[in-house]
Amino acid sequence: MKLARAIHFDESDLNVFHSPARTGEWCISGGFEFSNWGEGDLEGKARQAFANGWLGLETFGRVTFVAVTRIEEAELEPLVQGLADHFVRYYGAPSAEAAIGVARDEIAHMAELCDEHAPNTLLTVARSLTDAGVHEAFRVITPQDAELEALAVHGSLDE
Repeated sequence: MKLARAIHFDESDLNVFHSPARTGEWCISGGFEFSNWGEGDLEGKARQAFANGWLGLETFGRVTFVAVTRIEEAELEPLVQGLADHFVRYYGAPSAEAAIGVARDEIAHMAELCDEHAPNTLLTVARSLTDAGVHEAFRVITPQDAELEALAVHGSLDE
């Protein structure tokens, strides 16, 4: 099974999100956070989180890029439980037991998105508000196979 981990190429996420995700934490889309948002909510760092932030499952912070990688079955249940607890704390779910199914569905959706991609494939998300609600589009950036000759400079120290 595959899921995605937060990845950072620079420190920009520290500046653009209220709470950035930690490098390496498992992530999901997290679009549910914006289900009741309107244009008036889309300002500053909140707008950035809405526009292109993945949701980390440990910090519940946001990240711009995620990388597809394998996840062990034993790692899934703690993620599901943590997300269910998050639904109770921040979204008013009556109990973790009541929220567990939705948490499983959110993680399964992300696993399905990742399943067709090779490890190390990068994903981005772009969201927009529509009359029907939040629309998410995903961009795939495949890993490039660079040959050594493309990176190395060949020469001689003899003149």
